[in-house]
Amino acid sequence: MADILLVHGAGHGAWCWERVLPLLTARGHAARALDLPGHGADATPARDVSLDTYAAAVADATGPRTVLVGHSMGGYSITLAAERAPERVARLIYVAAHVPRDGVSVGAMRADAPGRPAAPLQPTPDGTAVRFAPADVAARFYDDCPPETAAAAEQRICPEPLAPVREAPRLSGRAAGLPRSYIVCTEDKVVAPEHQRAMCTDWPAADVATLPCGHSPFYALPYRLALSIARMAED
Repeated sequence: MADILLVHGAGHGAWCWERVLPLLTARGHAARALDLPGHGADATPARDVSLDTYAAAVADATGPRTVLVGHSMGGYSITLAAERAPERVARLIYVAAHVPRDGVSVGAMRADAPGRPAAPLQPTPDGTAVRFAPADVAARFYDDCPPETAAAAEQRICPEPLAPVREAPRLSGRAAGLPRSYIVCTEDKVVAPEHQRAMCTDWPAADVATLPCGHSPFYALPYRLALSIARMAED
């Protein structure tokens, strides 16, 4: 069975995978999640966080043949980790995620994405991080999740360090040469479905799946998300 590492997106943490992990392990996979620097239980100050620290954290947690799963901005983290150590990555799975382009930052990709406009980011008072407005978190991230789950998640979401949003990665193509899969969330209000489909438009149809949900399938449809990840990991 597969070794699967689940990587969260902006403002989240390993906690967001709490309903998916037991479903993957019940299927026999070695599944785990991590907190990127500055998120969850990791206390790295926002001023010390960069795309490089994200990539290093994921690469350091990658085993001999790991399936990397990235949600939302986590697509950058898993891609850059694979650029560092492609020989240790069995497959990249993007869940409603940004697939990086050479020289294009997350912020620039959000601004130019097709589909509905991206929710505006608000700077924190010290200027080292950004966050979504509380109303946008409720309406865009967890709009189709159980109310009690959404309320708990809203309490745990944190500011996103600014540097990783602004930094433009340089890509060698090593990650693009690996097996890749995409899970499109068709009702997404954060990363528009049109944008998701555009990022994987030339990928083999067998490597693209869809889920009828918003941006947080780990809470809206955890069983179906786990099944999709498992099938891709087992391919």
